[in-house]
Amino acid sequence: MEQQSPYKPKNKIRIVTAASLFDGHDAAINIMRRIIQATGVEVIHLGHDRSVEEVVNCAIQEDAHAIAMTSYQGGHTEYFKYMYDLLKEKGSEHIKIFGGGGGVILPDEIKELMEYGIDRIYAPDDGREMGLQGMINDMIQRVDHQVPDLEEADKVNQNLQSRKVTTISRLISLAENRHEEFLKYFDKNNFDTNKTPVLGITGTGGSGKSSLVDELVRRFLMDFPEKHIGIVSVDPSKKKTGGALLGDRIRMNSINHPRVFMRSLATRQANLALSKHVAEAVDVLKAASYDLIILETSGIGQSDTEIMDHSDVSLYVMTPEFGAATQLEKIDMLDFADLVAINKFDKRGAQDALRDVKKQYQRNHQLWHEDADKLPVFGTIASQFNDPGMNTLYRSLMDAVEEKTNSGMISTFQISEEMSEKIFVIPPKRTRYLSEIAENNRGYDETAATQTEVAQRLYGIYKTIETVANIKTQFGKDQTKYLDKNGIDQDGIKEVSEEDQSEFLKLLFAEFDKIKMDLDPYNWEMILAWNEKVNKYTEPVYSFKVRDKEIKIDTHTESLSHTQIPKVSLPKYKAWGDILGWCLQENVPGEFPYTAGLYPFKRTGEDPTRMFAGEGGPERTNRRFHYVSQGLPAKRLSTAFDSVTLYGNDPDHRPDIYGKIGNSGVSICCLDDAKKLYSGFDLADAMTSVSMTINGPAPMLLGFFMNAAIDQNCEKYIKENGLEDIVEAKLKELYDDAGIDRPQYRGELPEGNDGLGLMLLGLTGDQVLPKDVYAKIKAETINVVRGTVQADILKEDQAQNTCIFSTEFALRLMGDVQEYFIEEKVRNFYSVSISGYHIAEAGANPITQLAFTLANGFTYVEYGMKAGLDVDDFAPRLSFFFNSHLDFFEEIAKYRAARRIWAKRMKNKYGAKNERSMALRFHAQTAGCSLTAQQPEINIARTGFQAMAAVLGGTQSLHTNSMDETLALPSEKAAEIALRTQQLIAHETGVANVVDPMGGSWFVESLTDSIEEQVEQYFKEIDELGGVIPAIEQGYLQHEIANAASDYQNKVDNNQRIVVSVNDFVNEEEIDIPILEINTQVERVQCDKLDLLRKNRNNSEVRSALNQIKIACRNNENLVPLIIIAAKAYATLGEIVVTMKEELGEWQETAVF
Repeated sequence: MEQQSPYKPKNKIRIVTAASLFDGHDAAINIMRRIIQATGVEVIHLGHDRSVEEVVNCAIQEDAHAIAMTSYQGGHTEYFKYMYDLLKEKGSEHIKIFGGGGGVILPDEIKELMEYGIDRIYAPDDGREMGLQGMINDMIQRVDHQVPDLEEADKVNQNLQSRKVTTISRLISLAENRHEEFLKYFDKNNFDTNKTPVLGITGTGGSGKSSLVDELVRRFLMDFPEKHIGIVSVDPSKKKTGGALLGDRIRMNSINHPRVFMRSLATRQANLALSKHVAEAVDVLKAASYDLIILETSGIGQSDTEIMDHSDVSLYVMTPEFGAATQLEKIDMLDFADLVAINKFDKRGAQDALRDVKKQYQRNHQLWHEDADKLPVFGTIASQFNDPGMNTLYRSLMDAVEEKTNSGMISTFQISEEMSEKIFVIPPKRTRYLSEIAENNRGYDETAATQTEVAQRLYGIYKTIETVANIKTQFGKDQTKYLDKNGIDQDGIKEVSEEDQSEFLKLLFAEFDKIKMDLDPYNWEMILAWNEKVNKYTEPVYSFKVRDKEIKIDTHTESLSHTQIPKVSLPKYKAWGDILGWCLQENVPGEFPYTAGLYPFKRTGEDPTRMFAGEGGPERTNRRFHYVSQGLPAKRLSTAFDSVTLYGNDPDHRPDIYGKIGNSGVSICCLDDAKKLYSGFDLADAMTSVSMTINGPAPMLLGFFMNAAIDQNCEKYIKENGLEDIVEAKLKELYDDAGIDRPQYRGELPEGNDGLGLMLLGLTGDQVLPKDVYAKIKAETINVVRGTVQADILKEDQAQNTCIFSTEFALRLMGDVQEYFIEEKVRNFYSVSISGYHIAEAGANPITQLAFTLANGFTYVEYGMKAGLDVDDFAPRLSFFFNSHLDFFEEIAKYRAARRIWAKRMKNKYGAKNERSMALRFHAQTAGCSLTAQQPEINIARTGFQAMAAVLGGTQSLHTNSMDETLALPSEKAAEIALRTQQLIAHETGVANVVDPMGGSWFVESLTDSIEEQVEQYFKEIDELGGVIPAIEQGYLQHEIANAASDYQNKVDNNQRIVVSVNDFVNEEEIDIPILEINTQVERVQCDKLDLLRKNRNNSEVRSALNQIKIACRNNENLVPLIIIAAKAYATLGEIVVTMKEELGEWQETAVF
């Protein structure tokens, strides 16, 4: 396609950009936002997971020309229609709506939406024909018109008094764009504009002003339940393009409130902190009788004091990183500011900065006799929920406002004497853990290289001794005949050698012994054991132990031509240095450093096949599980949840939630849902394992799962002991006698479902069994359940944004799960699946995927050790999850490097003794981001190659994407083809029989080394920022991922990278494959079921359970046991999540600009 130049708008255009509700997986919105801004548009960027009401309110307050949305998680029809209807209802139907969702929004849905009134939905074919810039040009041309006229011009005063948002926002737009008309309609002399105080907030760029404003607003709304607050926030315009990123809203959770109005302004001129129309915007808000106005400037330099001209009380925000104390003398605002906040008070040197700023403030204001502790300089951590420093700052600000303006707003906000103190996930003294790991690895590599050189020299001397003594040993048979654990059998060699060589041999023996002093005795033993190691793999049967169980496996398979093919092949090395170097860096499968694989051989009798299922309600997904596991002895169930569940919400009738119920996964909100979902699968059986792709609400879904498994075993006990009558009597008492329908599995049971787990729907085992019996069953059950709960919150912060709690609290919950698993002896359930897959899906390349994933893994290790856990108690419960992309050999090398890096660190840095702590276990999934909506049948080949790479790379389990997943959830036929792809690889290609067949390839081994080196470099860069958590807070990781995504898309757009069927080898035929449709009844069924549940359960028991969680949050107690109790009481997912949010705050998206 021909590359298009950016369109140059004739008017100042304002566009709101966002990803739809419960949609955090989307990389496209950041790419589009960048292009829109570079085309000269003022972009009000909301980020991910935005409700219709939030987007519409923002667009009206900002008086935007258009809304540009992405929606990749389903429910788009309801979402866009609700947006159109709400804009119309609020009198703002002139705001145009644009959207995109890849292939997820089907052609007939696009037609339906555009006929309904949505201006344009862009499809993948539009992208192919127009390019990214072409689509943006098209959108901007459609909205390139001047600001509309003021409606109800004869009612300006009346509308302002009633705070009519459309009037307020339009007046500000007229002030910016048609100033004469603004003056025609608005005269501030007609209003009392002196009574509303203005709080001016200014400070250096990057000081966290927006987060600080958000926290001030939250406290104001609590402090004054009847008061209204207006915010004017200014960001700089780009001198080159005229565009601007108005991104303050992305950092603010509290502004989506009926008592808050916010307007973002661009400076529209270079090198200024304020727009020249700020005064008019403030006057309009004063005329609308807002009780307090906050004016926030863009980042300023040392000499800027413009905010003073517009504010009654001023706050200067800075960070501790201002340089030498003498720099403070150059900051003019320290002469004028009423209060100073040193934000990001967790930074190194914060206390010294506080002292220095107070001294400078004292000098500047001539307050020589004031107590320094009472000066209005405060340390704050605005990013931390309920920060004591923020509490003190807020109260001091409100006191200053009242003192200077007599506004009548007397604050009653309670504060403590505490100072801001960061709740560190990783202690400050441990912030160099990644550099230490990298240094440790380099040390290991240097030692390995040195030891290899020593061994090679010893081999040379020994071969010389053999020559001089005229002895011959045969490699593979008796090459160690004259060697023992102490070195050379000198007496044995002397006996067979010529007398005239004795002196020469004596010198050689001495030199050998001298050099051998430099060889680690363990490495000498490794050299001596080489022959035995080789022979073990040539014998017909190899035996080894896993968890004290002896396993015997045939070492060879038979090919079609009856050739005996070894499952593991060792190198033909003879020289000791070569052997030792290979053992230290590669080695056989199942031995440190596990480069070749975790186990000596691949398991038999169990496919690595793991299939995702998740669609509609629990019954429908249960049927899919039984379908994909038919005939397989091992039931490896991977559960995909809908976006409503992923964000910790319950089903709801609100349209932007309603349309997403069961649409991108299964809807699960209570215990009975989990019972139905896994019914017919024995969750306590060793051949059943369950993986749950859930993050923020992971402990709650774990609570549902554990209770479902416990009640399954209760059901087995009831049947074994003939206690069915007791269950029937209880159901009759609770449901029949009360005239309530019993909970039931909707529809017929699928083939293979024997009904296990359904007897106790609406009940729990402790309601029908004696207390001691139930307790015994519970303890035994949680000891044997198998599976994984993803719960990797760090990758969500970096890439996927499906976060619901703050990072600190989410990590605390993960720690609670680890601790619970250790204390309750949950041996076979992985408490976290550290995911590189989702990092790659957001746009990361294979190197950044691996580096960031391993960095996250080591962060969890540091966090566990900080909590006082023994590394060998929790590390075996960590697993990993990677994607497998199309760069075949790089993917294989990536997996090999991952195992080696992890093993070295865990053994040599963290002192792990348990081999399971050193072994990086991983699940692989073919790359969803590589699937194309065009010619989706080609995706079968794509995923086949990717699955092959994962198998060759040594994955423990595998999921193959279906060909139609860019269009919808996989149809039954597409899922079957994906499953057969894996089975073809497993049973026909022979690659599943062998371990690390690419080992020994100079190409793959050098690529493995290269990837390891590049990962180490990323570790260094992350460490320079203070570690993973500070790097997330500063947006480094997100920025790297976004840049990689943008770079890839631009290369595709410019034909620098060929994607078959997208930018070359294109077939214009329409898609002709069946598309899965979710029955629209699922939304109604889930909502109705929830309504009935809340009416029929023991609500006092639910309130008690939720209250216990609330108390445990405050007292920093382990929450997992209480979550399991709440789940058993039939508390819903949303109720548990809201309870914890109220106590410990919610996540705030890190802006990636």
